[in-house]
Amino acid sequence: MHRAPPGDNRGVTLPTALAARLPSPLTECADERFTRRGLRLLLKRDDLIHPALPGNKWRKLVPNLVAALEAGYPTLLTFGGAYSNHLRATAAAGRLLGLATVGVVRGDELADRPLNASLARCRADGMRLHFVSRAAYRRRAEPEYVAALRARFGPCAVLPEGGSNDHAVRGCAALGRELAGRADVAAVAVGTGGTLAGLAASGPPALGFPVLRGGWLGAEVARLQRSAFGGPRGSWRLDEGFHCGGYARTTAELERFADDFEQRHGLALDRVYVAKLLLGLTTRATEGAFPPGTRVAAVITG
Repeated sequence: MHRAPPGDNRGVTLPTALAARLPSPLTECADERFTRRGLRLLLKRDDLIHPALPGNKWRKLVPNLVAALEAGYPTLLTFGGAYSNHLRATAAAGRLLGLATVGVVRGDELADRPLNASLARCRADGMRLHFVSRAAYRRRAEPEYVAALRARFGPCAVLPEGGSNDHAVRGCAALGRELAGRADVAAVAVGTGGTLAGLAASGPPALGFPVLRGGWLGAEVARLQRSAFGGPRGSWRLDEGFHCGGYARTTAELERFADDFEQRHGLALDRVYVAKLLLGLTTRATEGAFPPGTRVAAVITG
């Protein structure tokens, strides 16, 4: 058994199965596209934190798990799309803690189709998959809709899509503290905004690369900081130029870049998040976006 993370411990002791490798390693990546401009590329290997809950998923979920256990909830219920890393991590956490899990999945047409690898992993970890229409899914934050889900599935801790809430944002602030003084810029892929909100609050200036279209994430990161900290914290900005068409979408350029990066550095790149982050960061570096001498840390969330 081990204690919950500092700042999130409310008397709950988590099982050893959730023990994490912290701080996550920060390794130098010698890439001539950075070095020829006098830059240092550092990889913050959050993907190595935990085998079942890598990276920001551990940082965001564990404070919520502490809260759920403290409140005595038998079930975790959350939301996600068919390729959601958050759903997979929640299912794994439930298995490790002995909690039931329910995943509300966007797209009722998926109910009659074979499960993709992501949803199959959720089911293998014991998650009950509840497929809903896109119209119903858009109601996921409405109190009446959440109440109906609780009536159907029983008492449960309800986590938002992507796990980004006050607990998660404060959990991700530890990531910023681990990078403070060790990097001049911290870059991260952005899905729902919680990791960027926490990272920026306590670390170096942060640069977020959204993996979705729409331009709404700036307002969401600001809202999350207000909710978690009472107001703005730290310095952050978004670069909207590398979503490659939207969530889980890819392009020939992204595939070429990811294949080349993997060959250069022996690091497998997740196309949904990490590949887009590194494509954006490398492109901006070659364009001269960072002054010589800058230590640029890329958060590898896995």
